Amino acid sequence: MKKQVINKTKTALKWQLTFFTVVALFILSMNTSCKKTTLLSKGNLAFSRDTVVFDTVFTTIGSTTKQLKIYNKENKPVLISDVELMGGNSSPFRINLDGLQGIKFSEIELPAKDSLFMFVEVTLNPNGGTLPMVIEDSIRFRTNGKDQYIQLAAWGQDIYYHYSDMSGATNNLDLNQGVWPNDKPHLIYGAAFVDEGKQLTIQAGTKIYLHKKSFLFVYKGTLNIQGQLDNEVVIQGDRLESDYKDVAGQFYGVYFKEAKPSTINYAIIKNGTTGIHIEGDGNNGSTPTVTVTNTIIQNNASYGILNFAGGKIKATNCVVSKNGLHGFVNIAGSGFDFEHCTFAGYASGQTQLPVIGISDYYKDNSTVLVTDITGSAKNCIFYGNQDDELVFNLDNVGTNNFTFSNCIIKMKTPSTEPFYSGIKWNEAPQFKNVAEYDFDIPYSSPAVNSGLNLSIPQDIKGRVRDAQPDMGAYESQ
Repeated sequence: MKKQVINKTKTALKWQLTFFTVVALFILSMNTSCKKTTLLSKGNLAFSRDTVVFDTVFTTIGSTTKQLKIYNKENKPVLISDVELMGGNSSPFRINLDGLQGIKFSEIELPAKDSLFMFVEVTLNPNGGTLPMVIEDSIRFRTNGKDQYIQLAAWGQDIYYHYSDMSGATNNLDLNQGVWPNDKPHLIYGAAFVDEGKQLTIQAGTKIYLHKKSFLFVYKGTLNIQGQLDNEVVIQGDRLESDYKDVAGQFYGVYFKEAKPSTINYAIIKNGTTGIHIEGDGNNGSTPTVTVTNTIIQNNASYGILNFAGGKIKATNCVVSKNGLHGFVNIAGSGFDFEHCTFAGYASGQTQLPVIGISDYYKDNSTVLVTDITGSAKNCIFYGNQDDELVFNLDNVGTNNFTFSNCIIKMKTPSTEPFYSGIKWNEAPQFKNVAEYDFDIPYSSPAVNSGLNLSIPQDIKGRVRDAQPDMGAYESQ
């Protein structure tokens, strides 16, 4: 009898275990079924933009990275079945999705109210043409059976390419004598050289782009930039996206070392480190190392013009503005001659120094260099946001020869030195729009009809100067 009770108990226990197992499996099945049918959204994706555009990309040179954000705005997760770069392996575009690079991605679950980042780049192949080209592709996102597309577009431009690795092993010199063609842009990586005894002419309308730290280097040679009014030679960094429009320090600059007499006419040099760097003089006698006319030099990280170790510069109808340190700095340079030039400070940042800094010596550890200066400025404007916009640091005070005539100069305590004449101290020139680099002057400016007649018939805009010209690079109209 006792044995029978025990068997019945075992049978009951076995039945209970079977019952609870079935219930547990049923509940698990229901949970799994619910997850599939109710926890995933039937909605689709949203994007931060519908087209990713690269404004101008030079062939062989990779673009900057563009960002695309992918949103799930639903209250439930969404399953992205496929993400595919439609051009596949032949596409010039490259995509990176949430840290992974490829051309196709599958089964990506995006949580509710969450987002993913995609990064897009492009590198274009040369086509041998001179006109810009448009390259297009697209990215497909398939979600819940629906396809959504992001368009990709790049404006490409073939280039003349100048490269040097600065070791001497790879120097591209063949295009740097004679004449650079102006039918398509020139891109400098590292350095482009105008070597000793050689001459380079750059025609009106030529666009020159320089990569980071790159420079156009004139070493004991001759450079002639022959821009024209409304057809200037433009020298700037190689990043043309709008984010780089006013970023200083994108390249080094135009560097003259012991150069033969060189000229720059109607050029725009912007966003470098030092716009024009002159070091030494190529035994040119009284002829300036570099003569600059009708040229704009702006927004360089350090100097607009650096004149060093005996160099000589003559500038007429030039605007040098908003450079990070000095607009013009003379460090043991032997000569400068400025006529109808506007030097404007106003750079942002705490490094801003007076727009003109003049020193007749240079000292670096045990190296001391002292050079007598012959410096002249006539009908010029030296103004900015500093208390003093013209400063001197001189070793041989008695042997330097300066002349400042009929200029507007900002100086907290006006100087009584005899080399100043006809100076308008601390009278704001009323520049039209400093923020937009417009240093033209209105007719109400104190610079109007205050200059000497230097027989310079036109201003930087080609406007006729009258018999009593205005100070600075602009003749008011």
